[in-house]
Amino acid sequence: MANETKLTLAGLKELQAELENLKTVGRKEMAEKIKVALSFGDLSENSEYDEAKSEQGKLEARINELENMLNNVVLIDEDDNNTAIVRTGLTVKVKDQDMGDVMTFRIVGPAQADPDKGYISEESPVGRALIGHAQGETVMVEAPAGSLPFEILEITK
Repeated sequence: MANETKLTLAGLKELQAELENLKTVGRKEMAEKIKVALSFGDLSENSEYDEAKSEQGKLEARINELENMLNNVVLIDEDDNNTAIVRTGLTVKVKDQDMGDVMTFRIVGPAQADPDKGYISEESPVGRALIGHAQGETVMVEAPAGSLPFEILEITK
């Protein structure tokens, strides 16, 4: 599938909840903003109306984006207990061999990536480098700053 969206079950539920919220609450709030802006009169000089319509366009674009993603979901098999090698859906603890920092990442599909939460995309430089490798291996991550050696300390569900 060309436009597939890889998600964990939790990621699928998050996107479904966001879509539902945008379709109900978001659209209702947007309709109210447009109604208020219309009450200001002449549309040719009504910046509030222009801004509300622009926001409405962004809202509808996000709804369309979410619908397309959800129509092409491929669920990541989280029930597979195989933690011998890094794969999408697993959590990986690594050590930066240069800096000594220990970091934990959950490898997810691009739609679910959130680096602030430690969720990295399988398509990111770190994700691509880790996929297919086993605990104890050192992999080289190609980053803008150069190659970084990461030792895989642990792979868990």
